Amino acid sequence: MSFLFGGGRPQLSSAEKIAAAETEVEMISDMFNRLSQSCTKKCIPPEYREPDLNKGESVCLDRCVSKFFEVNMKVSEKMQGEAAQKGGAGGGMGGFGM
Repeated sequence: MSFLFGGGRPQLSSAEKIAAAETEVEMISDMFNRLSQSCTKKCIPPEYREPDLNKGESVCLDRCVSKFFEVNMKVSEKMQGEAAQKGGAGGGMGGFGM
């Protein structure tokens, strides 16, 4: 009944909520793994000279993570726009829950 009286989307069942949460966790885990691999490869040399990050490595990682998220958000927005133009609902990709 809430769908008819301005409630928006119909309520999801518990199984659908669990499946949606599992999918979101998988997407975020994948994004984190890609981010870690990409930025580590780019910013940290394979041979360690000291146990802590030096200033250059730290700044590189900070910029790499920032750029990664910026590009990720732009791609998500673009995909949502295209899905909306094709008549889709926009999906749940919007910033991976952010």
